[in-house]
Amino acid sequence: MSTTGLESRIPPDYRHVAKLARPAPGIDLAGSTLKWYDVARATAPVPDEIRALARAGLEEAARRGGLALADDVGFVILHRCGRDFYFLLVCTWRNQNEVWETVFAKDGDADPAFRPWPAEGPHRSTFCVWELGVVGHEQRAWTRYLRSDRDAAALQTYLEDGFDGSV
Repeated sequence: MSTTGLESRIPPDYRHVAKLARPAPGIDLAGSTLKWYDVARATAPVPDEIRALARAGLEEAARRGGLALADDVGFVILHRCGRDFYFLLVCTWRNQNEVWETVFAKDGDADPAFRPWPAEGPHRSTFCVWELGVVGHEQRAWTRYLRSDRDAAALQTYLEDGFDGSV
């Protein structure tokens, strides 16, 4: 495998910074139970009003049918991607071992609310390196649940197993 030229894909002035993933109270939508994570720089956490707007937007999307949940279990990632751009990722476990995703975004004051993020093209983005920190934790937690008796106690253990740390 050749790596010639690949190193130039990252601009020389890019500096990768750590962000924090913090659990927040989960949310119940349309019969589904979802854990919640905020992802942001330590010096610029997700503001409470943005989290409240995101939660209200998901509740409205679930009521309108814009969020196709089916008594799922999963997690939400509210990612502050810069000064005022946010991704809102709704991830659920389906078919025992698959993570399914619906993506919303809010781009500063130009977006008064979170809106569906278009999924265009045959090859598109999924998770960034910061979001993958949460996804990795959730994969391990869900695997532990799948290997358990999968009773109510095991599900509660999964729902209480949140990640809190640097990503």
